[in-house]
Amino acid sequence: MSEQTGTRPLWMEGHLAPVPDEIDATGLPVTGTLPPELTGRYFRNGPNPRPGEQTAHWFSGHGMLHGIRLRGGRAEWYRNRWVRTSAFTEDASLLRPDFTVDRTAVTANTHVVPFNDRIYALIEVGFPYEVTPDLGTVGPCDFGGRLTSAMTAHPKEDPVTGELLFFGYGFTPPYLTYHRLSPAGELVESREIDVPGATMMHDFAITENHVVWLDLPLVFDLALADRGMPYRWDDGYGARLGIMPRGGGAVRWYEIDPCYVFHVGNAHEDGQGRVVLDGARYSPETFTAAWASIGGLSAEPARADAPRAMAEIGDARLHRWTIDTATGKVTDEALDDRGVEFPTHDDSLTGRPHRFLYTVAGDSIVKYDLRTGSSSEHAPGPGLVPGEAVFVPAEGARNEDEGWLLSIVSDTAGQGSELVVLDAADLSPTAAVRLPRRVPAGFHGSWIPDRQGVQ
Repeated sequence: MSEQTGTRPLWMEGHLAPVPDEIDATGLPVTGTLPPELTGRYFRNGPNPRPGEQTAHWFSGHGMLHGIRLRGGRAEWYRNRWVRTSAFTEDASLLRPDFTVDRTAVTANTHVVPFNDRIYALIEVGFPYEVTPDLGTVGPCDFGGRLTSAMTAHPKEDPVTGELLFFGYGFTPPYLTYHRLSPAGELVESREIDVPGATMMHDFAITENHVVWLDLPLVFDLALADRGMPYRWDDGYGARLGIMPRGGGAVRWYEIDPCYVFHVGNAHEDGQGRVVLDGARYSPETFTAAWASIGGLSAEPARADAPRAMAEIGDARLHRWTIDTATGKVTDEALDDRGVEFPTHDDSLTGRPHRFLYTVAGDSIVKYDLRTGSSSEHAPGPGLVPGEAVFVPAEGARNEDEGWLLSIVSDTAGQGSELVVLDAADLSPTAAVRLPRRVPAGFHGSWIPDRQGVQ
């Protein structure tokens, strides 16, 4: 089912391996100079099985949050905590004996995001879990009983309206449901979206006036539930993008070449009213080979380097789709031939035209200038691999790339980790915080400034 060395899957070894406990450390050593205005917390989420547990899929471990507190040019503390979901504390199962779904029985291992002075640990198969600024677990959130589907790990906060847009997908109808939170955190809209079947829809995009859906051929298969993640590639399902007016109206679907996209970069409407979507695109061949090796089922042979490939570089390529809603024509183009993953941008431009995009490519962080088509890289050094780079704008910034990139960089030998701060303008190192322990290569994180109400 998965490529292994000895008796342990590759995602249980080296810098991917889980850590066995929770620790606290204060007064962290800093190299370089931390910008004083970086006052807040950087939180990062990822799967971390408990000691003695061996998961059937890299994505299946219990969520563990790693946090670094920065204030006034100092790194005050590091701590890590498992998210104490009912799956963690009670070994509760997502699927109850009567085949109903317990949406609190999740691992909450994919993302951690702030919204409306709250912080949520997210995974796409159930409810979000609220956590405290000190990484304690508050509990599951269903927004006053109004949320009846799962919640994606990739919600989009509209920088103009202040709303949080998200969706949930299910194993049974309704397969896809759209949701909208008001800036005050009230669930004010839920809308079922008609799709032909249950798929793994990991991400989506928004523009000023539209929601962009990705209906792609990674389909749910109950027969695989006891063999890892119950999803498989299905050539017969097809691939399409959907454009839905945010103000209401039917979804218009546009066929595209078969592919899979875990993560979009951003989307916007151009001067001609077309919808432009950028994302990290896997071809059918590269996806199925990698999926097999991290615990998914595939007809392709397993690749020994797939967990590293998907964690560090992916086999995805930065790609652009342009949808002309007037003519129904979709054009697409590869923007680069490097393997990349985890695209990020300035969140204040979500759904709007933007110039810069940041990705992780092997042992480097790549900055793309989408206006000129150029790119630049920063490699932290031999044997060191960066995680997702989160952009933090400078206060009063005049340029889109005026600010910093935060990334946890790990030693491939499994010896240690640092929180690295880069100047986003030229990718030059600004500071590095030495962490008191190795942080396993994980998924997504957020910068949570004190001014967002979290002190």
